[in-house]
Amino acid sequence: MNKPQGKHAWTVKVGEKGQIVIPKEAREIFNIQPGDTLIILGDESQGLAIVKQEMLVKFAEAILKSPPPPQEES
Repeated sequence: MNKPQGKHAWTVKVGEKGQIVIPKEAREIFNIQPGDTLIILGDESQGLAIVKQEMLVKFAEAILKSPPPPQEES
């Protein structure tokens, strides 16, 4: 089976203390370095997502800098 370009999947085991190890390939692809802060987002129906804090900050800054949507005339 061919995987779509840019899409990845890994498996990890949760240790007794609830910790996981991010696979080396994932750390390299996403430039995750020791000391980086990651954010865990959770949706009970869809699961978990792990995001680097700097990416979430950039996303929030882009939202805050965008012009407000045009208002409809009444």
